[in-house]
Amino acid sequence: MALQCGIVGLPNVGKSTLFNCLSNAKAESANYPFCTIEPNVGMITVPDERLYQISDLVNPQKIIPTTVEIVDIAGLVKGASKGEGLGNQFLGNIKNTNAILHVVRCFDDDNITHVDGSINPVRDKEIIDTELQLKDLEAVDNKILKVKKLAETGNKEAKSVHEVLSKIKGVLEQGKSARTLELDENQRQIIKDLNLLTLKPVLYVCNVDDTSVVSGNHHTQAFVEAIKEEGAQVMLVSAEIEADMVDMEEEDKKLFLDDMGLKESGVNRIIKAAYQLLNYQTYFTAGEKEVRAWTIEAGYTAPQAAGTIHTDFEKGFIRAEVIAFEDYLKLGSESKCREAGKLRVEGKEYIVQDGDIMHFRFNV
Repeated sequence: MALQCGIVGLPNVGKSTLFNCLSNAKAESANYPFCTIEPNVGMITVPDERLYQISDLVNPQKIIPTTVEIVDIAGLVKGASKGEGLGNQFLGNIKNTNAILHVVRCFDDDNITHVDGSINPVRDKEIIDTELQLKDLEAVDNKILKVKKLAETGNKEAKSVHEVLSKIKGVLEQGKSARTLELDENQRQIIKDLNLLTLKPVLYVCNVDDTSVVSGNHHTQAFVEAIKEEGAQVMLVSAEIEADMVDMEEEDKKLFLDDMGLKESGVNRIIKAAYQLLNYQTYFTAGEKEVRAWTIEAGYTAPQAAGTIHTDFEKGFIRAEVIAFEDYLKLGSESKCREAGKLRVEGKEYIVQDGDIMHFRFNV
């Protein structure tokens, strides 16, 4: 399952530095705007300790983690919705992503210029929000024009579309993002084709100096206060610290993090948060050839989960043999789980749980 998160923000906030830390791809990073023009794409693994705990018990030939695709999108500027600074191209790149990692600069450094001349993460966020909202408003207005006449004739489907679009238009005109509007699944499906930028889930990443990565600073405090009504997650990360750790061995990295008062790297925290942002979860398959993590949406049934391996598995699904991760870890093997009655046989209606270890029976 392709999971793609776009890293956005103003120029010179640390997006490309963080991207370089997140992936093996090396995005150009420099002290001037529009350094990144084409989006850089990196495929990175989702850190999941459970995969390696299962592997320690099975000792497979291969271990295959699940992945996240991260896209480094060039710095947006005021006027991007009208094409300023290659804005249309950049906004188009965001439209293709599933979620947004919004990086804001929360550190002072006279050696790194700011496109607006001063450090103010609240203002920076509002600039990005405004450009995304204006682009969405343009798309909504165009769609309203197309469905209005049909809705006026009494067409039920057109009336439903017009009603939802009018609600979104009202919110956008108030300077708010579409995600602040409560929409049910049916309403979301109605407007799915618009792929609205401000409807995408967002994680705010405050890029701080190394002394502020644990407790934050006055910039992060102001930012958290400004977005508290959004209900979005805010993460403190130091791109400088992450860059310092890129070439470290795992043991040295752990010692370094301990010295900084951190339990886990910012990179790992961002990847996990990005994964959760889309309401995704993981199930595992385990055998001598390979132990593998698979990405599914929360709420997937057993046949849908089987389909992530191969469409034939879903089409010809018969049953699934399921072991909860905790039981597998406690008892140590599939055979012992079977003997203890911890291996369950589930049918087509079973909702897969995060961490399930599964085998599928199918016939095509």
